[in-house]
Amino acid sequence: MNAPHPTALARQQLYSDMSPFHLTPLWEVLHALVPKQPATPCVPALWKYEEVRPFLKRAGEAITAEEAVRRVLVLENPALRGQSAITQSLYAGLQLILPGEVAPSHRHTQSALRFIVEGQGAYTAVDGERTTMRPGDFIITPSWTWHDHGNDASGEAVVWLDGLDIPTIRFFDAGFAENDQSRSQVVKRPEGISLARYGHNMAPVRHDAPFGATSPIFSYPYARSLEALERLERDAPIDEWDGVKLRYLNPLTGGSPMPTMATFMQKIPAGFSGRPWRQTDGAVYSVVEGHGKVHIDGAGGSHTFSFGPRDHFVVPSWHTARFTSDAGCVLFSFSDRPVHQALGIHREERLS
Repeated sequence: MNAPHPTALARQQLYSDMSPFHLTPLWEVLHALVPKQPATPCVPALWKYEEVRPFLKRAGEAITAEEAVRRVLVLENPALRGQSAITQSLYAGLQLILPGEVAPSHRHTQSALRFIVEGQGAYTAVDGERTTMRPGDFIITPSWTWHDHGNDASGEAVVWLDGLDIPTIRFFDAGFAENDQSRSQVVKRPEGISLARYGHNMAPVRHDAPFGATSPIFSYPYARSLEALERLERDAPIDEWDGVKLRYLNPLTGGSPMPTMATFMQKIPAGFSGRPWRQTDGAVYSVVEGHGKVHIDGAGGSHTFSFGPRDHFVVPSWHTARFTSDAGCVLFSFSDRPVHQALGIHREERLS
């Protein structure tokens, strides 16, 4: 056996001697710190609602909404188990609230979105205004606003997708939270007043942004979103990568509804066979209606997921994806695109 090269011995001695001083050589890890392209540890994953729903039902029997504070099953990326994350910057979970329950009022610095998956008649209250939840509605809980959820005793079980920037806030060590003194906040304004003020391409003449960098509209009804998508599918060119895809807006800025998360709704036409694309922002999808397939390619291999209503899936950063659908479908999605854009690092490729 040959003796180690003197240079190798010197290096190992250097590493050993400087380790107690909390020093480490950059040249040993530079290739991993500055990769040639994104190398996310996240993997594509699909959650079939028919498989998840029984566990939601059992959770409803095992713990009350008030005891749990939020009765949620976290959608964990298979490569990030134990981190409560669906991508390295995003959290997703499915929340259940039963008739007669209240998920008590609290607030936190994390921004949250709710996308209604099943049932109707429950409500979300934000800063003194309530909105009724209906399937396909997109609802915002702005950062550091009091919010609670409730379900009238005469209603039905309601399930929604929770999307939060928890991992992002955790990365910056900037998380705060506070519980309210009462279970439910006092309703101060009639339902729909925020939409009336800001949701018609108009705004009050004298106003400020009630939620800072977050949209003043905290409920975007599905009926209006679907109407726009169907009109564009009928009367406008179909995009070869996305079908018909629209992004939700903050009407005061034209930007994303939340400073850390962008949200989208798209309609994949019947018979669609899309071209592939990839982007640096990992995206979480909720299937609103219809059926289709997503084909995802990355360093870890290729995946094809067949999806239907209420299924959820994740396309990680810089994975090539494309959609196909025989019958057509509608997809809601959210990602951390605003953070990428604010930092000037967002990149997207539409491949042929």
